[in-house]
Amino acid sequence: MTELSHQERAQRIANRLAQRHASERRFRALGFFAVALSALVLAFLLVTMTANAVGGFKRAELAFKLDLSGGMLQIDPSQLAGDNPASALETAGLRDVLQFAAAKALGDKAASELDPDAWRDVARKIAADPALLNTSFDVSLPASDDLASGLRGDGAPAMVALANDLAAKGQLSTRFDPGFLTRSDATSPQSVGIWGALKGSMLTMLVTLALAFPIGVFAAVYLEEFAPRNRWTDLIEVSINNLAAVPSIIFGLLGLALFLTIFPYWRSAPLIGGMTLALMTMPVIVISGRNAIKAVPPSIRDAALAVGASKVQTVFHHVLPLALPGILTGTIIGMARALGETAPLLMIGMKAFVATAPAGFTSPSSVLPVQIFLWSDEINRGFVERTSAAIIVLLMFLLVMNGTAIYLRNRFENRW
Repeated sequence: MTELSHQERAQRIANRLAQRHASERRFRALGFFAVALSALVLAFLLVTMTANAVGGFKRAELAFKLDLSGGMLQIDPSQLAGDNPASALETAGLRDVLQFAAAKALGDKAASELDPDAWRDVARKIAADPALLNTSFDVSLPASDDLASGLRGDGAPAMVALANDLAAKGQLSTRFDPGFLTRSDATSPQSVGIWGALKGSMLTMLVTLALAFPIGVFAAVYLEEFAPRNRWTDLIEVSINNLAAVPSIIFGLLGLALFLTIFPYWRSAPLIGGMTLALMTMPVIVISGRNAIKAVPPSIRDAALAVGASKVQTVFHHVLPLALPGILTGTIIGMARALGETAPLLMIGMKAFVATAPAGFTSPSSVLPVQIFLWSDEINRGFVERTSAAIIVLLMFLLVMNGTAIYLRNRFENRW
């Protein structure tokens, strides 16, 4: 009877072990499934965005030969070294000469579909190489939006037929558009660029980092190391935790009511946008900073105080350097969130049409998320492709920014 009892007990133990092992296998399978699903979703997103963005980095262009020989342009080459060579070339008749050459090579109907500002591309080319005057050379210039739509197949039937005919002759094609990365916003998808919004995002992020990081770190150090434990500090801690969960549009309303009241002439400026995003990012840095400082072993503080260091020396020479990698992790999260925000920047007016890149922190500007939002609302299908290309630029900017921060974090980890 006793021997049978032992067998039953051994069987029960074996059953429980089998159940635990099966539970562990199920947990590992679920974990693998979650990681695989996340990777598949990410891959789908990247592949979809990249496929759509390929067309966004291109534009429809008409190719023909431009003949400037025989004194077609009466202009002194020394004028091309001035402040406005494009204006000098326009006065010399470049626009008319270009239209005549396009009509001769492509026909009147196709020449009328040349982008109205295409002559500016030729002007920049001649200004960069004055030797092109009195010569004949090949040009590839942007087509009109209608002809570009015809080439995509979503334009009017007559324009689709014209585009197909020119494409069959090799006179119309889509080519990589490097100007997309150097131009600013425009009303035409053929002429639009991302540089103005990209520069605006850079300036805005610089202001955000310059304000949020030092203030957030000093606040975390004070609350964790120096602040007395009473109801006031408890109230401050609760308020900071609540601020980290406040919707971003509330910070936009705060920036609208506060910063634009103090600086009414800097609406849409990166300085105002940076200060607004700094308010949103600061609670995240304070919370992560406090957790990182709290994670430093007490023995570090005790050892520093034991050899005669003051409280300030202990914190800034020993505790803060050890906590810096964790603080940078929180900063990365906060800055990544700030880079992708749209709502608070819309509230302070960074949705205006800005055709030139900002000259400084107080110049009118847009930012990448807002530019993407505005383009996505356009009816013209050409803006859809440009929107996807802008998303890729935003992701690359985010990757570079986070990569730099991760490098700095790892460097401090290796140092200590």
